[in-house]
Amino acid sequence: MPVFNTTDLTAASYSAALYGLAATSVLLLLGTGWVSRGWKIAVALCAIATLVGVGAANEARAAWAASGSVPIVYHYVGWAVSMPLQVLALYFFAAQSGKLGVGLFWRLVVVSVLMVFVRYLGEAGFMHATLAFLIGLVFWLYILGELYFGRMDEVVRGSLNEPVQRGYFWLRLIVTVGWAIYPLGNFITSFGGYVDDGSLSVAYNLADFLNRMAFGVAVLASAMLASEVKTNG
Repeated sequence: MPVFNTTDLTAASYSAALYGLAATSVLLLLGTGWVSRGWKIAVALCAIATLVGVGAANEARAAWAASGSVPIVYHYVGWAVSMPLQVLALYFFAAQSGKLGVGLFWRLVVVSVLMVFVRYLGEAGFMHATLAFLIGLVFWLYILGELYFGRMDEVVRGSLNEPVQRGYFWLRLIVTVGWAIYPLGNFITSFGGYVDDGSLSVAYNLADFLNRMAFGVAVLASAMLASEVKTNG
């Protein structure tokens, strides 16, 4: 078993992300029993996303210990599963306020998976870096468009449940601001000639506290408050 130096910030960030994601997973799994039936799917999807993050962080931490570097595949394998799950959690979150079409569901599934996969192809050298970056950016902007101007935004705005509206605002903000680190990282590695010495991994691990952990906790908190409002109403 490798022993990390006290000053190894990259290893420390992986450990912090690993334990934080594990704790959040337990909280969210317990939380599925604290919310009404309609909210269980959204909370469970967030729990699965953080569990995937636990596995990804553990594998990347081991790779860092073995070689002092983390190949990009370790980042993208986790994102390819957790980010689509979070997008679908948003879909089921909004669905509590009104009917959403099946077509929207499948568009979000396909676009969120391709968003991550195309970026990976560009960084791994299987696809032209500029084209991959632009396509991945378009897919992310499409998701934002659905969140801000699509049917999901429409049904949430029409909801009389204030916790749902407030929660949707913060979740949408996380996908807008927090997820911006992924195309930014893609950009600096693809076009800036940057070779990750651990700094980018630290940034990604810190981002997990917002993008995975806070996201899941926000869904759970909103679901609990919305369930309480519905019960009292």
